[in-house]
Amino acid sequence: MAEGRTYVCIDLKSFYASVECVDRGLDPLKANLVVADPDRTEKTICLAITPSMKALGLSSRCRVFEIPEGVDYVMARPRMQRYMEASADIYSIYLRYVSPEDVHAYSIDECFIDATPYLALYRMEPKEFAVMLMDAVLADTGVCATAGIGPNLFLAKVALDITAKHAEDHIGYLDQAEFERSIQTHRPITDIWNIGPGIAKRLAKYAVYDLRGVCEMSEATLYREFGVNAEYLIDHAHGVEPCTIADIHAYEPSGHSLGNGQVLPCDYSFEEARDVLKEMVDQLVLDLVEKRLVAGSISLYVGYAKGRRADGGSDAQGCGAARGEGDRVDDDGTDAFFDGDHGRRPASGRRGFPHTGSTRRQADRTNLYSKLMPRFLDLFDETTRKDAPIRRINVGVGGVLPEEFATMDLFSDAEAEAEELRLQQAVLAVKGRFGKNALLRGTSLKEKATARERNEQIGGHHA
Repeated sequence: MAEGRTYVCIDLKSFYASVECVDRGLDPLKANLVVADPDRTEKTICLAITPSMKALGLSSRCRVFEIPEGVDYVMARPRMQRYMEASADIYSIYLRYVSPEDVHAYSIDECFIDATPYLALYRMEPKEFAVMLMDAVLADTGVCATAGIGPNLFLAKVALDITAKHAEDHIGYLDQAEFERSIQTHRPITDIWNIGPGIAKRLAKYAVYDLRGVCEMSEATLYREFGVNAEYLIDHAHGVEPCTIADIHAYEPSGHSLGNGQVLPCDYSFEEARDVLKEMVDQLVLDLVEKRLVAGSISLYVGYAKGRRADGGSDAQGCGAARGEGDRVDDDGTDAFFDGDHGRRPASGRRGFPHTGSTRRQADRTNLYSKLMPRFLDLFDETTRKDAPIRRINVGVGGVLPEEFATMDLFSDAEAEAEELRLQQAVLAVKGRFGKNALLRGTSLKEKATARERNEQIGGHHA
């Protein structure tokens, strides 16, 4: 390639659904299969569907009730552990041909490969190299793949997302000239990597609906609208991406944090959500202790089901509500939501839902349950509404450093704190040997508690 480097971005086609098909002896390209939890309502979102289901006009993250009546299909319960194992197996296939230093795992079913040094080694053109990897994955696992090829990571990703869909061999190719010819004027702009509905909406204020329009905008206007993030938008509008896989591997973040969050199964009251918060903080503290870290700040996000509607009424909803979790509409009466391949979400991200929360710096760095729990509860009590049903909770700690940086003062009881840490380590040992549900606090036995179920899940789904 004229640009000097060649990148390949490989995506596993309908990955979860393909794994389920292969395990059942079905053809992933021809079988009708959806990955969804049959124990949930018909409003549950499918984690994946096979290409034959997409051919019916369904989106890859459709809801079960959207599947037309009369369609004969298999519903597979999600098995996240199985998908992680399959992903690891496929990653090991790539390592037969390339060094791990030239691979970046972007997600469970997608990765970037710097193919530059291997084209001469294998005496192949870029497409031949991609086909070699795709054929190896298909032969060993039965899972089909698609690929994008480009002179930088951005063009390779866009080639995968847009160009490969229309190629008979499922391989997309973009160089600078082809990008300027076919992608800069592509619409909708949300098809472009890293341009979500929120950015698209802000660009629309300036009558800009594609990358060509971004190129023609004043950089001063872009920086005023997007701040430092305008740099990425400007580069990508011109097909430029200076970051390499080596840069990604060498990256060291200036700060570290830990956190966890969950969408509640139905509307929770203030007290019910407070109990869930206790469970989440308990797990967060155990994570800190296990990793031998201490935190300098705490953060809380609480999202509510109660939104606003065009008629000014409330759209608070219970379990399995038809419109989703706290849908809201814009002032013009149109839904402020975006339907994409990764599900339905508000155009402004989580900000599209009413929410409260805050981040607070602590006077000390600690990982002690006795200190962190009351601080989280105080933050929850002070910032959370008591008159609105709650549907989402996220907790986090920031300013994370190794345990040796824990703050000590003249008023600390060193012996008591050491004993508490030993107790937490004992809890971790028991959970590690006998399972996470081997030891639970009494709060987790309440009706609306979620820890017991979540301890048997990966990423909010059945392991």
